[in-house]
Amino acid sequence: MIIKNGLVFNAEGRFEEKEVYVEDEKISKTGEGEIIDATGLYVIPGLTDIHFHACVGYDFCDGTKEAISKMAEYELKNGITTICPASMTFSEEKLSEIYKTAREYDGKEGAELVGINMEGPFISMEKKGAQNPKFIHKPDADMFYRLQEAAGGLIKLVDIAPETDGAIECIKAIKDDVRVSVAHTAADYDEAKLAFDNGAKHVTHLYNGMNDFYHRSPGVIGAACDNEDVTVELIVDGVHSHPSTVRTTFKMFGDDRIIMISDSMMACGLDDGQYTLGGLDVTVKGNVATLTKEGNIAGSVTNLMNCVRTAVKKMNIPLESAIKCAAVNPAKAIGIYDRFGSIEPGKIANLVLLDKNLEIKHIIKNGKII
Repeated sequence: MIIKNGLVFNAEGRFEEKEVYVEDEKISKTGEGEIIDATGLYVIPGLTDIHFHACVGYDFCDGTKEAISKMAEYELKNGITTICPASMTFSEEKLSEIYKTAREYDGKEGAELVGINMEGPFISMEKKGAQNPKFIHKPDADMFYRLQEAAGGLIKLVDIAPETDGAIECIKAIKDDVRVSVAHTAADYDEAKLAFDNGAKHVTHLYNGMNDFYHRSPGVIGAACDNEDVTVELIVDGVHSHPSTVRTTFKMFGDDRIIMISDSMMACGLDDGQYTLGGLDVTVKGNVATLTKEGNIAGSVTNLMNCVRTAVKKMNIPLESAIKCAAVNPAKAIGIYDRFGSIEPGKIANLVLLDKNLEIKHIIKNGKII
């Protein structure tokens, strides 16, 4: 396969007009066969969502292969070619069953399952958000390793509230085997910095599930900004953060450290109505999902490609930066950049062709047009 005349997102994070060659399932240095004329189109790597829970009526925590398959099909149709869905706060027994199902999943039709984001249960009660308080558990390295065994090594991210009992010890114990993310936390600056100093490298949905950034109390946000090896997730759906906040975040962290996520729940791709998330009732109206009882925001109802569009078209984020934050950075964060996340020879040929309005014209997965 040869893709000609397109504006290709290169390894330096810029667009250039050049040909892309595909042989078998991978990007190659030369090629032949089918020719795709990409005149007037952007050619970008397939996106990777490292934090979403559900879509089209199915939830990762349903714990079924059907749920993963339906979610993967929806994600692929929207240009997300690799997925790392997030679990909610449940008992160890339930999480173990969810993870075993993921380990055994071998679906080939949709986006590729490349990992699991373990969002709970090592979080704070104060900043639980839409997580079920019944199953919140103090950070426990032994419990993590039991769950990682059940998952067959698929857990790529684990969330920890650093101010909770045993958190720093847990971070030290597991940091070499998984990316630790500060999340759902009431930590102050010093507590968050201690977590980063001891091996945490990530922050879950920045601004959400943590104390506000205040000039005399910068909290997790300030501590993350001061630690240059820490990446931060950002939900760019137009609901979770104001456009000015998104622009300011890019100025604070730069596009090397921001990872766009959707944090979508099961109403994503469906109509308004009543849904559930982590066993809790959720009301969806327009593009806003809230816990029916408490009124807290409960994830998003959009997908990662729509977040890219929102960032570029409504928030004035450069397209190059948005693609970097939705394709390159997430792949690096969860350790799959050797295979995914850029258009370079030897990598899996997962590509999306977008028109100037950022609408999808072609999706290529494993070297084949979908």
